This record gives sequence, structure tokens and C-alpha cells, in this order.
Amino acid sequence: MRGARPPWKGAGEEEGRGGVGGVGGRKKGAAAGVRAWVAVDAAGEARVAELGRQAVMRRTGLPARDLRILDPQLSYPSTVLGRERAIVVGLEHIKTIITAHEVLLLNHRDPAVEPFVRELQRRLRHRHQQQECEIEKGKDDEDISARGSRALPFEFIALEACLEAACTCLENEAAVLEKEAHPALDKLTSKISTLNLEHVRQIKSRLVAITGRVQKVRDELEHLLDDDDDMAEMYLTDKMMQQHLSEEASHSSLNDQSEGIDEDRMRAEISSEENDAPRMYEDELQNVVNDNSPHGPCLFNVESHRANTYSTKSSNKHLDVQELEMLLEAYFVQIDSTLNKLTTLREYVDDTEDYINIMLDDKQNHLLQMGVMLTTATLIVSAFVALVGIFGMNIQIDLFDEKKAGMPEFLWTVGGSAAGSIILYVIAVTWCKRRRLLE
Repeated sequence: MRGARPPWKGAGEEEGRGGVGGVGGRKKGAAAGVRAWVAVDAAGEARVAELGRQAVMRRTGLPARDLRILDPQLSYPSTVLGRERAIVVGLEHIKTIITAHEVLLLNHRDPAVEPFVRELQRRLRHRHQQQECEIEKGKDDEDISARGSRALPFEFIALEACLEAACTCLENEAAVLEKEAHPALDKLTSKISTLNLEHVRQIKSRLVAITGRVQKVRDELEHLLDDDDDMAEMYLTDKMMQQHLSEEASHSSLNDQSEGIDEDRMRAEISSEENDAPRMYEDELQNVVNDNSPHGPCLFNVESHRANTYSTKSSNKHLDVQELEMLLEAYFVQIDSTLNKLTTLREYVDDTEDYINIMLDDKQNHLLQMGVMLTTATLIVSAFVALVGIFGMNIQIDLFDEKKAGMPEFLWTVGGSAAGSIILYVIAVTWCKRRRLLE
């Protein structure tokens, strides 16, 4: 696996000829969906290849519907799919295809993707250097295989880099939002204004968007952890090795069958030449030939060896599933922690909103009480004005007699009306307080 390197140059030249050969070639290349892909091999070397959709499908064995997940122009939720020959990863800004020997990255020109490419190269180069050091030190095969069983395969290293990049990006965005949210909410609590309300509204919109993205990544990881078959599909290196072993086993079985045919011919010649031999010698010879025949005990040994090999593979696969499960659980815990922080921040925002609503309700209650008092005062003043209007009528009464009426009578009339109005107002306010309409 370490020495295998895909034919980058040939693939790039083939698609390049279809994309730059005149106007018709450009139209054909655009129709075929030729795009620039960054391919990172097992040694950590990155190269840019112009590949179309059909070329990517032949290279990775993916159907067209899986490639749509990586289309940046389409909106797809966070997805991690395990296929026969590749793993499709669509997490946030990471749009990549992972095979057993290379990683194909689509949006490599994105500034947010460049750190991911460098980190992926660093990890793959470190893994490649470790393998080179083990070979140069001259360790025996058993030691190398024992260390290889503990090391992660190529596809898991790439998958771990994708998960770390996506989870770290979401965690950083959540941390930045949390730093901006607390001062804005505290400022809004101390002073309610239009500017502060607009700032908090923007923060809440960002909070809802980030929470949805984190929730999608968490749900995808949870779905993978709940399904062992999906995790088993991601063991691309093991499936490739098993396919190679099955091909070798098929070739060895064909060789065993040819050797069995030769032994049958030899047995027929021996039996024809020694027709006069004793019966016991013929039986012993028959037993010896049967022991050496592939249809006798050798066949049983081959079947037993295959059964032991299959059971060993099954147990190793179960351990590998547990290893991948531990890898996914680590990032599931990280993304779940980010989701808990966002949930806590959302609760803080909701508590702030409730507090502001309580403050606004209290102010509204004070305004209503003031309205009741002003309405009562208006009613009393209206009664006083009505009394003044009555006295202003042009009707002859004893009070208007010039001999009987004077300044004292006028003062008593005006003062009594004003005092009566005040007394009525006090009585009305007292009654409202007793009925708890006013504080």
C-alpha cells in the first residue's frame, strides 16, 4: 500500500485534452463537469488533477448520486458514507473522497481548506516516515505486522483529519460567538435600546445557524456509531487485502486441482504396471496415494485452514470496528460538547429574553397605572368643568342676585367645588388601591 501511487499525470492529461482543445473542447469539458481536484497520496504528496465526473467515478467506483453530495453549488447536510472502494465525506467545508491509497479534495482553493490540506499532508508524511524507519531498522515481519495492527490505516487517518477539521471549525465558531454573546446580552440587560436589541438579534440568528450545523454533524456521527455495517464498509484497506488474498487463494486452488489430476494419472499408471502385486501392497499404495490426493485429508486441511482464516478475519474485523468506533466516539464527544455549549448559550439568551420581557411588562404596568390615575383625574376635572358650566348659564337664581351675592359667596362656591373634586379623586385612588388596581 505504501508504494502504490495512482497515475496522476495520465489522468490529468486525459481530462486536460478534453477541456482545452478549442471552443468545442471547452464546452465539452464544461458539460462533463471537469474540475480541479487535489489528490494526496499515502506519502503525503499533493498534486492537482483536472478530473471530470466520469473520471472520478471510474477512479473511486462511486455512483453519480454520491458525487452530488460534494457539489458546492448544492446544499446537502453533513454526510459520511462508506462505499465499496471509497468513503465520501461532506462535513462543513470539507468535501473529499477517501480511497485506500489517496484522498481527493474538491474545493482546495477555499482559504478554510488550506489548513486542512497541510494538516493531512503532515499526518500522512509522519505515517510514511514511520513505515520507512521500521523498514530501514531491519525489523522482522512479525514486529512490523504487530505494529501495523495497532496503527490506523490510511483511510482512517484521512477520516480523522476530516473529522478534526470539521469539529474544530465548529468549536471555534461557537467559542467566538460565545465571547460576543455574553457582553451583548449583559449590555442589553442593563440598557434596553434599539441598537442593543438589533445586536442581540444578529447573535441569536448566528446561534441558530451554528446549532443546526453542529446538530447535523452530531446526528451523522451518532448514525454511524449505531450501525456496525456502515462502519465495516469504511475498512477499505482490509477489503482490498481480503480481495487480494481471495485472488491468491483462487490461484492456489487451481494449482492444487492440476496437481491432483497429475497424481490421479500417476496412480493409474502404477496400478496398471503392478497388476500382479499382492493385495496388501496395493491397499497400502492406495492408502498412500489417497493421503497425498487433494480430495483426501489435504482437502480437509485446506478447508480447515480457510475456516480458521475466515474466523481470524472476522475477529480482526470486529476489533477494527471497535477501533473505528473509538475513533468516532472521540469526535462525537467533542461535537457533543460543542452542542452543549451552544445549548447553554441558547438557554442564557432565552433567560435574557424572559428577563427583558419581565422588565417591559413591569414598565407597561406602570404606564397602565399612570393611565388609570390620569383618567380618574380627567374625570374629576370634567365634573368640575361641568359645575362651572352650570354656573355660567344665563338663568336668574338667588345666587346671582347683586344684593345677596358677593366675593365670599364666589370663593365658597369655587373652593367647595375644587375641594369636592380633590376629595372625589382621593376616594377613587384609594378604591383602586384596595382593589389592587394600583400599587
